[in-house]
Amino acid sequence: MNTNSNLYTVIYTSVVCVLVAAILAFVSQALAPHQEANEKAETISQILTAARFADKSEWDSKGNDAILSFYKENVEKAWLVNARGEESGTLDISKAEIVTVSGLKKQNYAIKDGSELSLPVYRFKNGITVVPIYGAGLWGPVWGYIAFQSDLKTIAGAYFDHESETPGLGGKIKDDPAFRAQFDGNYPDFKGTKDEVFEIVKGGSPKDKEGKDVADNKIDAITGATMTSKGLDEAIDTWLEAYKPILNR
Repeated sequence: MNTNSNLYTVIYTSVVCVLVAAILAFVSQALAPHQEANEKAETISQILTAARFADKSEWDSKGNDAILSFYKENVEKAWLVNARGEESGTLDISKAEIVTVSGLKKQNYAIKDGSELSLPVYRFKNGITVVPIYGAGLWGPVWGYIAFQSDLKTIAGAYFDHESETPGLGGKIKDDPAFRAQFDGNYPDFKGTKDEVFEIVKGGSPKDKEGKDVADNKIDAITGATMTSKGLDEAIDTWLEAYKPILNR
């Protein structure tokens, strides 16, 4: 065959494309179990961080097996609830079955369009209950986990993450422990509108004459990250409102 002909070029290019596609498909399939294991361990480490078992940096220093083992030993029950707060399914603790970020994205659509919900709840043996949140930041999705004390009203801890928020600004929802610490001891307010369940606002809660917060559902927004703060605020309001039936029990 004439290697300078158009036909040769077309055949050669086609063969190369097919081989590259086959190799990429094989690699993707081979790595899929490892990627899924890493995603599961990362998600569980965020849940455990929100529940204040340890800082995220400590979990990052441990292997996947150690994270999964700790979760299995300390979680009491993991289940799914519908829009009425009724149990609609269970998550297998022995397999460390959880709902990952991609699953939260699907439920976020369901919350907004009124579809049937299947929201995860994680309750630990120490009485802490953790629920997730998901929404849109400035440049991409933001998500996280809010832990409640046994009264299901008082926040015990929180952890947030993002896909592409600006480092040093919106990225502080993940990187700044002081921002997350503001949630501790506060609680959502379901008596007002659903947009005011929990508020991240400039200046945080108003103060009384003694300098104490007068609103336990308001914290100070991140300076210079208005859109990220608003996006996280909306995500928290939306998801806690969806969890309202079970949190009010």
